[in-house]
Amino acid sequence: MSAVPRKTAPPARHATAPRRGEQRSSLFIGSVEKAFQVLEAFRDTQRTMSMAEIARAAQLDRSATQRLVHTMAQLGYLRRLPDSTLYGLAPKVLTLSYNYLRSRALIERASPYLLDISRTLGETCNLQELDGHEIVFLARFPGRHLVNVDFAVGYRLPAVFTASGRAMLSRLDLAPRREIVGATPMHPITPYTETDAKLLLSRIDEAADRGYAVVTNQTLVGDISVAAAITDHDGHPVGAINIAVPTTRWTVERAQEQLVPHVQLAATSISQAKMPRGA
Repeated sequence: MSAVPRKTAPPARHATAPRRGEQRSSLFIGSVEKAFQVLEAFRDTQRTMSMAEIARAAQLDRSATQRLVHTMAQLGYLRRLPDSTLYGLAPKVLTLSYNYLRSRALIERASPYLLDISRTLGETCNLQELDGHEIVFLARFPGRHLVNVDFAVGYRLPAVFTASGRAMLSRLDLAPRREIVGATPMHPITPYTETDAKLLLSRIDEAADRGYAVVTNQTLVGDISVAAAITDHDGHPVGAINIAVPTTRWTVERAQEQLVPHVQLAATSISQAKMPRGA
């Protein structure tokens, strides 16, 4: 990838509020929602915060925040810095991520293909899945070439701005495609990010026709990304294989010629392994 700094998208807030006209079930526990609002308040540069800062970031009142922080610190999910009024996430939070990653058969089946691509091409290869209007990085195999911008496992990006997202959306019917595009906050990440809904839907159509997606400079200046969707036995997208390369060494034409066959072969092979839905 290019060394050009990227413009970071605003942190995604996973809203749990019901849509207009919808009502929450009586089984919904609001206090659990608030606990996760506190955990999700610790993002990016907000690594440690005071009680007031946590309340503001989580959009909760001070009293509720104090009780929640105390409880989660007692449970081991938050920690108070020694001789300080600041709090941060505790290592126990990683247990949740670890258990999720270990539970996904998709990661286990895809990893040998990602490793082979990374070793063969020397380029960075990723596995992502669709979560609402975003993609989430599930696995990442860096290439031989040094990069100074990295997307770690768990990182999220708006699906419509990425090759993997467009590849997966291309396997959905038109109605869910439009719903996801409509739910996406159209905040450009780079000066080249495409944010017109009609154009984005046409890009998804192109991916459906081609059987793969390719984007340039959409989430990182100087980046070319190609991707193909992994599907379950019903043809529903459960993930995507992506290869990312810099424009300093690759052109879009060369990437389509030399990289697309690798992502398509890997995605098809994993799909033919009869991936169960939710794998």
